[in-house]
Amino acid sequence: MVDKKRLYLFLALAFGISWLSALAISLTGGLENSPEILPGSGITLALILLSSVYMWGPAAAHILTRLLTREGWQGNLLALKIRTAWPFYLTGWFGPGIMTIVGILLFFLAFPHTYDAGFTTLQEQLRASGNQVFLDNPGSLVIQQTMMALIISPLLNLAATFGEEFGWRGYLLPKLNVLGKRKALLISSLIWGVWHWPVIAMGHNYGLSYAGFPWLGLLATVWVMLSFGIFIGWLSQRAESVWPAVIAHGALNGIAALGLLFVLEPFPVLLGPTPAGILSCLPFTLVSGMLLLRTKE
Repeated sequence: MVDKKRLYLFLALAFGISWLSALAISLTGGLENSPEILPGSGITLALILLSSVYMWGPAAAHILTRLLTREGWQGNLLALKIRTAWPFYLTGWFGPGIMTIVGILLFFLAFPHTYDAGFTTLQEQLRASGNQVFLDNPGSLVIQQTMMALIISPLLNLAATFGEEFGWRGYLLPKLNVLGKRKALLISSLIWGVWHWPVIAMGHNYGLSYAGFPWLGLLATVWVMLSFGIFIGWLSQRAESVWPAVIAHGALNGIAALGLLFVLEPFPVLLGPTPAGILSCLPFTLVSGMLLLRTKE
């Protein structure tokens, strides 16, 4: 039986903490016009609130729920279990990058007119930043950044992604497992998608000018997070640890913007080329679908 008391308290805290920080962002200029903490630093209030409050809302909810209900700390999934779970760490480390690259290829096969073979956008960015080293050969920078994203980003993003994963995959998913692992993966991923809605409505991932704003973006987010969440949740279920999910989420965040280096505007942002697009997330959708079918009830 689902522990409804703790489950509802966790959800109220996770959504409450994160969505209140989103409200603060909205009232202070949103994502686009958020004030800088230090003039000229590029560090905005929105960035601070997103990284330290919004993304850490689920982890804070996990901790507070255990403390407020005197649940104890058993079953918190913090054990590394590398000796037995190493295949899931390896899948989480490289799987998101590979699927993201395949998704980028699918997008440009479908929309070849949006492909920027001359790296126009990247060259403009390099010129604006005064970076002369890669200006004549931006392709080498793309290769370098891609390799760094595949190899290093899972570690670099640990602190940020742990805030989400310790909540969603470290607490919510195990609480729902009593319904059956398939249902737990589906329900937890849908909830994760809805949790993103305030920042999506403020332009995260898709901007503010696409057709059907913001409703199509909200719907797309639920589908995309369902595609990601099943894969990430499956890693955590099989490893019996939250860390492969943390690694996989960090790997995804580290390479998510790669497709934007190749694209010409205007382009159908709800479809790609980032993995937040319906078409570009198709590899995740297919993999998650297969994993769901193979998961025992």
